[in-house]
Amino acid sequence: MATAAVILQPGLPKAAFKPIIQGQATKRKLEHIEFDPRQHLAFEEPQSIVTMKDIGYSEDTGISPVAVSHPFRMFTPECIQNFRDEVLSDEVLEKCSYRSNIAASQVRGYAPKYLFMSLLIPSSLLADDLTRYAPFTYDAWHNPWTLSIVSKIAGMDLIPNMDFEIGHINISVKSEKQALDEKAAVELQRKSFADDEGNAGCPWEDDKPVVGWHRDSYPFVCVTMLSDCTKMVGGETALKMANGEVMRVRGPQMVGCHITARTTTAADISPQGCAVVMQGRYITHQALRALGAQERITMVTSFRPKSPFLPDDSVLSTVRGISRLSDLYYEFGRYRLEMLEQRIQTQIKRLREDHETGNKTDTKALKAFLDEQEQFVRRTNSEMIPEEDVVEGHQPEMGLENVKLPTPPEDEERSVKRAKVA
Repeated sequence: MATAAVILQPGLPKAAFKPIIQGQATKRKLEHIEFDPRQHLAFEEPQSIVTMKDIGYSEDTGISPVAVSHPFRMFTPECIQNFRDEVLSDEVLEKCSYRSNIAASQVRGYAPKYLFMSLLIPSSLLADDLTRYAPFTYDAWHNPWTLSIVSKIAGMDLIPNMDFEIGHINISVKSEKQALDEKAAVELQRKSFADDEGNAGCPWEDDKPVVGWHRDSYPFVCVTMLSDCTKMVGGETALKMANGEVMRVRGPQMVGCHITARTTTAADISPQGCAVVMQGRYITHQALRALGAQERITMVTSFRPKSPFLPDDSVLSTVRGISRLSDLYYEFGRYRLEMLEQRIQTQIKRLREDHETGNKTDTKALKAFLDEQEQFVRRTNSEMIPEEDVVEGHQPEMGLENVKLPTPPEDEERSVKRAKVA
């Protein structure tokens, strides 16, 4: 049988502008900065949590009752700067950048700790695949304090899904003129919206999203804002509710974090280092465009249950086309087999103990266990599509483009006030 050629998926146009502080990362000192939770974490409780029940799903949908958190302060400005130094370095941007049909610029797979020798030998003397590009980022997301924060908000113990998925970066950049023009256009449209009491809708909010409708490949994500978005308009995440309506959730911002939805009011949280935790595997959502800011850089780290005995519904559908498949399949295959190993060892221990204490073998329970593991192995195998069949640069998008977004509450409030005055 002939080998199929790799299919290249046309990506979105490459951004014409680099992040506004591009160049500072290349000038940073080369010594490794240790992540210190006492110095780099600035956690403050989220104002509230939106549950799966709140958006119309049954309580047993997914692996946790939690749907999404209100934005909360997570990291200090110094920590955010260290993240930026690593992810915007020339080396990382050159070797770990991707673009796809639904996202123009992404950076991923730069954080894995391949070998301890990479910390002892200059990177110039190591093969590319042995170099650890982002030790600070890696350590930050593996730190027990960080994991306890994410787990607390998610309502269950979580660990990073895979090292390859630590700190996935979405980048949107534009010129200063573009940002100013967008800001002026938004203000003009806001005025028109207020004048006609909202009858014309919200044109500045209905533009193309940064990332279209989709479900994440992994159970939970923590999204952290790495940009100063004080001048940003929009940038929310839209959630598809069970009844087909859409709820808008304010994305994480370094300044002025707050959540907005039709049923909630805006509430300021902490000024810098904000994040959001979401059960994105089970919620259809999209990231809306941010207007009026020169850059919007978000860091997304994916999580799965810490316990190997809980369901793991991770898939690779949204990440195959934007990954080094050898690394992705290695980590995915390894951790899934390790889960299987732990489950089997526990089952063997249970069988042995029952037998040694004179109890009959529970054949029905044993067969149920084997059936469950058979399905687990089958799902694992089905996700590892041969490399020659993977469409490079393709991320599946759900066909929900015509879903009407609700009016942002701050603009809905303006319209109501104007109507009362009239």
